[in-house]
Amino acid sequence: MADQKITTLFLDIGGVLLTNGWGRHSRAAAAEKFKLDLMELNERHHLTFDTYEMGKLTLDEYLKRTVFYQERNFSLDEFKSFMYAESKAFPDSIAFFKELKARHKLRVIAVNNEGRELNEYRIRNFQLNELFDAFASSCYVKFRKPDTDIFRVACDMALSLPEEAIMVDDRQMFVEVASSIGLTCVQFTTLGEVQERMKEIVFQW
Repeated sequence: MADQKITTLFLDIGGVLLTNGWGRHSRAAAAEKFKLDLMELNERHHLTFDTYEMGKLTLDEYLKRTVFYQERNFSLDEFKSFMYAESKAFPDSIAFFKELKARHKLRVIAVNNEGRELNEYRIRNFQLNELFDAFASSCYVKFRKPDTDIFRVACDMALSLPEEAIMVDDRQMFVEVASSIGLTCVQFTTLGEVQERMKEIVFQW
């Protein structure tokens, strides 16, 4: 590691820069607001969300399978507006990684699991294109973490060897899988811990 220059930073989005796009807390809030059966919503979600995240369903199609398979007293647009509004930024985290990118002249690539519409809303709404040079998002590359191919595709996009890249992700399994192909990985628990870990890595560059 000490002899290998780091050129690239791979970042997850949900749990690192923003809240999750459509996580269990958001689904619970939706079930309460729209008077849905949460158990049924979660079951239908788990059966079909992987397909949506790999870009094989539109958001409307996903929602027709999970919510609008029967008549509702609210509209598809109302429900989608609620989904989008669940995304919140972690401003300090975004600012830190922007500074890290500028200081060390890093290429920064998103490696995240997200459906197209939610992904593109989050990119636009939080100006994530100001941080990222490219997006190896599951909806674009047709692989989802923990498939190692998503990390290999990200390396290809960055023109980087795994040994030249750092991956930051909040999920332990994803960190373990990314490490298995040679990426230096940092699990995001708190921003302070990531900052300390980055200092250790940067010190060796």
